[in-house]
Amino acid sequence: MTKVLVVEDDVQTAAEIAATLGDHGFEVEQAGTGREAVKRATSERFAAIVLDRMLPGGMDGLAVLASLRGLGVSAPVLILSALSAVDERVRGLRSGGDDYLTKPFESLELTARIEVLLRRGGAGSSERDTVLRVGDLEVDRLTREVRRRGRRVELLPREYRLLEYLMLHPGQIITRTMLFEEVWSYRYDPRTNVIDVHMGKLRRKLDEGALPSMIQTVRGSGYILHAAE
Repeated sequence: MTKVLVVEDDVQTAAEIAATLGDHGFEVEQAGTGREAVKRATSERFAAIVLDRMLPGGMDGLAVLASLRGLGVSAPVLILSALSAVDERVRGLRSGGDDYLTKPFESLELTARIEVLLRRGGAGSSERDTVLRVGDLEVDRLTREVRRRGRRVELLPREYRLLEYLMLHPGQIITRTMLFEEVWSYRYDPRTNVIDVHMGKLRRKLDEGALPSMIQTVRGSGYILHAAE
């Protein structure tokens, strides 16, 4: 079972995160302070760490992160924070964090981001591959050439980035928030339909010629890319 360390001083929030991850098959251990987190993370091996940005006791999340990286702990770290300003997110990522999730958040997005981090860090990760393949769809990341069943698909830059991100995480639910932050580099605004518009155009181009659709909408969640049957 995949082991995850949850570092959160709020007992109720920690319990909710642990329950959510536990429901998705993760083994969860908890730490309520920065010092306890460093002790646990350096004495045990965790596949991922969920780290609250604001911690009591004089050692906040960024200090914990710096200590862990300095001590050679390479487990991917998802930072949780009520601080949503872009500069705060940048600080967290530049301090060694692998992803940043703003509170409050949906449990589905938390687990989706953990799964993406684990896939990204796994052996043979597709992020190191030059050519991405899912079913009959192929993307050359050097030339940015996209082909489906040998037919070249012409994509605009934003459409290509959307597809590339989905191709890097096939079979996983990718939320609109994740796409907005990764492809547009902005915080997601639920009032905009920009992702749906671009996704619709991408689908039509990929499915030209009445091919089975590879991009499915998961209602209330996001999108998932899988090999067409």
